[in-house]
Amino acid sequence: MKRPAGPAGGGGRPPIVLSREEIDLVRSLVIFEDAHILALNKPAGLSSQGGRGQVNTLDELLYAFARPGKARPRLIHRLDRDTSGVILTAKTKPAAGALGKAMMARRFSKAYLALVTPGPPEPPAGLIDKPLRREEIGREAYMRVCAPDAPDAESAQSLYRTLAAGMGAALLELSPHTGRMHQLRVHLASIGRPIAGDVRYGGALTLAGGPVPRLMLHARALEFPHPDGGRTHRIEAPIPPDMAEQMARLHLAQLEGTAVP
Repeated sequence: MKRPAGPAGGGGRPPIVLSREEIDLVRSLVIFEDAHILALNKPAGLSSQGGRGQVNTLDELLYAFARPGKARPRLIHRLDRDTSGVILTAKTKPAAGALGKAMMARRFSKAYLALVTPGPPEPPAGLIDKPLRREEIGREAYMRVCAPDAPDAESAQSLYRTLAAGMGAALLELSPHTGRMHQLRVHLASIGRPIAGDVRYGGALTLAGGPVPRLMLHARALEFPHPDGGRTHRIEAPIPPDMAEQMARLHLAQLEGTAVP
């Protein structure tokens, strides 16, 4: 990926030129597309947008879908670099506006899957309602649980439900009511069930004697009002192979009355 020298494109920057490998990669991620929206199954390790020293971001790879005289699709939300799963983009300005308003009105519903240790939380399902605040340590940003009246405190609520348990770990379904940075990761760590592979917030780096390759958090499903008429639309992303492998090795047993969504 490179920006050629010459006249700047939209936003005052030269347009992105992608390699054939990059184009093939991002096109392979598409899980839904129509005239208004484009949804992708983002792999772990790919940043949604540029950060400190970050290259090869999903936002830049979206130039693969640009048409002559038209802008590339626009990201509607973000996922952490090491989180996999559904990420939504808008192909037109009206669609971006409609989706942005729906998100501000909290009409989006998100479902995540996470592997946590050392076992299922107690109770096995519930609501974590703990405010968070941002903290800078050197050049890194963290989120911390804080008192409601603390400076810069932001309300944060996360629903969780245990789907399966076994061998010192559990599979949880998570639904954030708010969208704070690292919210699910910090909330689970705060109840003593950090997500496996989460180096930043105390997650286990091995499970059942084997290494955990990355943060075991997957954006499984997204429901939202479609910009063409507002009907509820649901998009799902399959569980990635590295997470499925961990689940199989842990021999996770499905709990009665639950199912992997």
